[in-house]
Amino acid sequence: MPQAVGRAAKLMSVIRVSSGNFLEMYDFFVFVYYATAIGNAFFPGGDAVGRLLKTFALFGVGSFMRPIGAIVLGAYIDHYGRRRGLILTLGIMSVGTASLAFVPGYATLGFLAPLLIIIGRLLQGFSAGVELGGVSVYLSEIATPGHKGFYVSWQSGSQQAAVIFLAVLGVALAKIVPAPAMADWGWRIPFIIGCLIVPLIFVLRASLKETEEFAARARHPSIGRIFETLVRNWAIVLIGMLLVLMTTVSFYLITAYTPTFGGEVLQLGGNDSLIVTGCVGLSNLFWLPVMGALSDRVGRRPLLILFSGLAILTAYPALLWLVAAPSFSHLLLVELWLSFLYGSYNGAMIVYLTEIMPAEVRTAGFSIAYSLATTLGTFTPFVSQWLIDETGDKAIPAAWLSFAAALSLIAALRVRMQRAAP
Repeated sequence: MPQAVGRAAKLMSVIRVSSGNFLEMYDFFVFVYYATAIGNAFFPGGDAVGRLLKTFALFGVGSFMRPIGAIVLGAYIDHYGRRRGLILTLGIMSVGTASLAFVPGYATLGFLAPLLIIIGRLLQGFSAGVELGGVSVYLSEIATPGHKGFYVSWQSGSQQAAVIFLAVLGVALAKIVPAPAMADWGWRIPFIIGCLIVPLIFVLRASLKETEEFAARARHPSIGRIFETLVRNWAIVLIGMLLVLMTTVSFYLITAYTPTFGGEVLQLGGNDSLIVTGCVGLSNLFWLPVMGALSDRVGRRPLLILFSGLAILTAYPALLWLVAAPSFSHLLLVELWLSFLYGSYNGAMIVYLTEIMPAEVRTAGFSIAYSLATTLGTFTPFVSQWLIDETGDKAIPAAWLSFAAALSLIAALRVRMQRAAP
């Protein structure tokens, strides 16, 4: 009986700590799903492609604050504790959600409208810089022995829950709200829903306990000591960044960019892309914990090497087959294959990143590596659309994924050669 109670308590801790991760991904993907409507509201004038590229650039601009947030907030969490830091990041994150829900468009505020949205995205990027790292480290420190991969995989699992929820919400809104109204004001509804979720997540996070591993340490490093240790371990951080690169590029390609790719590039029905995105979220949610648990048994590196290699070999042929005969079923099959590669790689990679970082800077080191990779990965919708426009090759986004996978493969092969400095 006590064992069952302990498992239930662990499960609730996983849900509470991952809830903020849900909000972060929910907000980011609402932005991309409704990129066309947001572009029309805040970047009027010019052609449709130009507005779309501006919107994707705005989506990516917040990622420039991620490394700064990773350093500042990561050091805060490593010094003051996991719980306090996760509550702080949630508060900053909620400001970005509210900005898109309530800031009037360009027609009302002029240039102030996109400026306020940019500020909101920068604040959200600042908090996001450490959100993933803080959650991953917390989960790794509460995991039962021999199950770290399974526990930490739920950090990414919460992101998939956001993708699934938003896909269902998008399909429902498309049926309830007429298309002209959706383009005019209806796109704000998901952001308003996000604002309504914030108080619940605050309650969940406030009930978190500090991890036993952090609380048991006799002393916690000063902010200055944390920065010194990070500088000494710059090579580990760089390798960590390269390890994450395949994760961020593949994730944004198969989730954030799918609605635009399916609708604008392949000319499929709007709901088709959202349905595929929801299926991808379900697929990710399955593969992440399965492969996280498998990495607990066979090791992390074999999975990292295998699935980054498969991405290099198969991504472009898969998209080439899709664009030759675009259809709902072909889009679904290709996206599910890429989902399998992403989930299998990421299930092992996230926990591995917590393991290769020095313990006293685990959150800051993880967060800097992850945020640097995400700074590139977040621009995947922009890069993909730009590459298509420049080359005329609708399958070219796969080349961007293969490039990222190649860098991750190199990092996976070299990581054992690099030791953390004390």
